[in-house]
Amino acid sequence: MYQSDTEILFPMRVAPHLRDLRGSMWQATVDRACNSEDASPEQLALTLVMIRLAGCLTCHPHSYRAIRGCTSCAKATIRRFGGEDEDLENLIDEAKVEVLATVPQEIHVQIDD
Repeated sequence: MYQSDTEILFPMRVAPHLRDLRGSMWQATVDRACNSEDASPEQLALTLVMIRLAGCLTCHPHSYRAIRGCTSCAKATIRRFGGEDEDLENLIDEAKVEVLATVPQEIHVQIDD
């Protein structure tokens, strides 16, 4: 990628920049993910939702999104999300269930401890 702020998928390092773009429920969600351990279910769920909402899987080095960078793209994605904070929270809760169902049980034990 040409832009130093561009990665293949949504990077968690961008999450703190999204915190103040919506209301208190969203802020609490971002805080929870940012304050969790690396690769925790909270971080993985937020990452998965951002990948889906921002369309990270269709981004490529020459796309407008990649040229602008992940931080800019993620901010625009959260700003233009048409639902309420509760809708985002529901998407993240569903993604967390998905993550927990996908990750092998041995890793759950390490994550939960």
